[in-house]
Amino acid sequence: MQVEDYIKAGKIASEVREMVRMKNWVGKTVFEICEEVESQIIQRGAKCAFPVNTSINELAAHYTAEPNDQLTIKDDDLVKIDLGAQINGYIADTAVTVCYDPQYDGLVQAAEEALANAMSMIKVGVKASDIGRTIEKTIKQLGYKPIANLSGHSLDQYTIHAGKSIPNIWSIGTFSLTDSSAYACEPFVTTDEGLGFVREGKIKNIYALVSRKKTKNEEADKLLDHIWENYNMLPFALRWITKTYEEKQARELLEILIKKKAVHAYPVLVEANGQRVAQAEHTFIPDQNGATVTTIAQ
Repeated sequence: MQVEDYIKAGKIASEVREMVRMKNWVGKTVFEICEEVESQIIQRGAKCAFPVNTSINELAAHYTAEPNDQLTIKDDDLVKIDLGAQINGYIADTAVTVCYDPQYDGLVQAAEEALANAMSMIKVGVKASDIGRTIEKTIKQLGYKPIANLSGHSLDQYTIHAGKSIPNIWSIGTFSLTDSSAYACEPFVTTDEGLGFVREGKIKNIYALVSRKKTKNEEADKLLDHIWENYNMLPFALRWITKTYEEKQARELLEILIKKKAVHAYPVLVEANGQRVAQAEHTFIPDQNGATVTTIAQ
């Protein structure tokens, strides 16, 4: 495990997240947010581990800007900005919820507090289920609900979801943390009127390679190679592809690759009762005495 690369990626991701937290995004389009945040990651010497997510209000996750997306942030929107930096494929995954309407401060605070309490108990041997219990307890004590079917995850080189989950509620049959892995912990919180679950929405604008098996369509296979060379197995956005391809052609070729099961499209995730969602997230590497939280602000 390349601890140095994880730490370097984490420092960059945390700097960009704090810039996101301090800035007023009202009146900006999601396209402008994604482009600015991604360029900040690249300027600092990392690559994007996935397209910046700008999931608004009841959208919990997986919304990124379409090419020239004109969706604009309003002053009562609750925006989850989830960003990732990678160095040599080693990932830092972190998120902040920005909101300029004081009535949602408690929701944002619940996500931050649940994350802080989870981080304070991390060390080698701690059970993921106990982390979930702490997150759930913190959120419920503050009068909110955790999203039960979203979770944190283990990370690996060029792999954002590496097979293990860190739940946001207490759950049975989970694993214990080891010192040879990196993990992301990401509490998602909704209101008491929320169902506390997400469902898949219709929009799909984040993609990832599933297979490099050729499709027998020459142009689609060229795009397949382009994706592999530029993003490996990490998620990507249509607007990244349109830097090289015309948008119409890019959409058509992506459709072919999805049909051939060479590329997977991720649907947006929506709170099942249409209630607002807040999120906070850190990446960490456990050790015997605690954890190196790679994305903590320096």
